[in-house]
Amino acid sequence: MSDWYVYVLLSEDEERTYVGVTTDLERRLAQHNGELPGGAKATRAGRPWTIAAQHGPLETRGEAQSVEHRLKRRRGRRRLDPA
Repeated sequence: MSDWYVYVLLSEDEERTYVGVTTDLERRLAQHNGELPGGAKATRAGRPWTIAAQHGPLETRGEAQSVEHRLKRRRGRRRLDPA
């Protein structure tokens, strides 16, 4: 069974954030930055992205999605505060 992580990305200009869930942080960051196929459309603008915060490892995808949902209700840099 894989460990799940919730991550908060911060754009290079530090004005945009993005919250997501993954089992492989390095691969997912490369996707968001356009180095690998599969990044979210919402992150095409704002590249390059850096991981500003991460939560995990979490045992289940459901647990990770719950944390993700709580973070997505926040706006901007408040997403960087602990969940």
